Amino acid sequence: MIAMTLGELAEITDGRLHGVAASAVVARAPVIDSRQAAPGALFVAIRGDSVDGHDFAQEAVAAGATAVLAGHEIDAPSLVVDDTVAALGRVAAEIVRRLQRCTVVGITGSQGKTSTKDLLSQVLATAGATVATAGNLNNEIGVPLTCCRADANTRFLVCEMGARGLGNIAYLCSIAQPSIGVVLNVGTAHIGEFGSQDLIARSKGELVEALPTTGSAVLNADDEAVRAMAGRTRASVLTYGAAPDADVRVGDLRLGADGTPVFTLHTAARGERVRLGLLGAHQATNAAAAAAAALAAGMDLSAIAAALGSARSLSAWRMEHQVRPDGVIVVNDAYNANPDSMRSALETIATMAAARPGRAVAVLGEMLELGDAARTEHEAVGRLAAEAGLTVIAVGDGARGIHDGAVAIRGESDTILAVEGHDDAIAWLDAHLQPGDLVLVKASRAAGLERVAASLVAPSRHTAWGVNHGRAVDEGTDAR
Repeated sequence: MIAMTLGELAEITDGRLHGVAASAVVARAPVIDSRQAAPGALFVAIRGDSVDGHDFAQEAVAAGATAVLAGHEIDAPSLVVDDTVAALGRVAAEIVRRLQRCTVVGITGSQGKTSTKDLLSQVLATAGATVATAGNLNNEIGVPLTCCRADANTRFLVCEMGARGLGNIAYLCSIAQPSIGVVLNVGTAHIGEFGSQDLIARSKGELVEALPTTGSAVLNADDEAVRAMAGRTRASVLTYGAAPDADVRVGDLRLGADGTPVFTLHTAARGERVRLGLLGAHQATNAAAAAAAALAAGMDLSAIAAALGSARSLSAWRMEHQVRPDGVIVVNDAYNANPDSMRSALETIATMAAARPGRAVAVLGEMLELGDAARTEHEAVGRLAAEAGLTVIAVGDGARGIHDGAVAIRGESDTILAVEGHDDAIAWLDAHLQPGDLVLVKASRAAGLERVAASLVAPSRHTAWGVNHGRAVDEGTDAR
């Protein structure tokens, strides 16, 4: 973080100081969890539905926080403002404004944001100091927290941007002020909240509308709704994808027996072969998006390809690959799910299974925020899993459509099950898995299927959730 006095912060936020001198310095990035407070930090007290960060102000100050950004007067050194979330955004915007040599990249889309952000941050890090979104902290709290981590030495700032409604991304852009905007896709994720894909497209397009004339809009040439956003920006446009006319084109794509993609990245001038260390053919498209953004940021294609080949997944529960001592492979993709990502995961597992002697099991839970399309989309996933010859375990009432779709293809079978909860799924797996089997675990975040994956790789350990110390909000729009 760029160090500031509390007096400066009070002026930026239109706040008033209580019990602390204006000359006191905040030298560490703000935190919203009192357990992360350290000397020189600013603790941002956020009131959530079930937890009020103000209740943890004393703990944060005891840990060394310079002051608390508070929504009302408290018995602790504080900067009192009307709205702590809005004030955090103002602080972040000022920090970005002060960055001298930093290129800011915004990334949005219905799916693939976090994977693309992880790839791009690792590519850019080979060219200069890079700060990127941690996990998927991509909302009105997460984006400012990311921006505040930047300092005078930061050359690249990569911000994942999510949305729950129109205007959300425009607001995030007013804080991060990107010069490069990457739009990945317009899918059905969150359609239950937006109401239509057209509204999703309007929301995602707010990113390219915010770019300056000197900026670059990186658009998916394979998605017509994204391609059309070229008419909504003043910036130059760079496209990517498998389309023949894409500026950065994915060619010669094949999926290895281990589930990792190998492909060539083509530009008008040259091509570079890439082997990713991530699972799934869809990661080639994410890599092309990262490559296009890195080209826009001034990197050379050969350096980009080399960095992509060394990149690894930085975020948990996203096609996370673990091998047990008995040879059972567990692919934990339990962080998030929507129809498109379900299809990609199932296709990857089917490819991996074809090269192995054991059976492939798909443990699948509910996909949320699909609105009226929920039943149809769940059944489609079940049909795809059944057609691929996978053993299907649908977990929970919300996933019943997956079971029914699979039964429609293969009929009632002891390899197509509907179970009530995590414990039932774990019990079946413990009883039936054999050495060499392959297991995919995937659902929307709220289904909590990471507990199933954890039990498979460490049977004596189950995921435990501790007390929330002032972390009063969802950490990102995909945290569901």
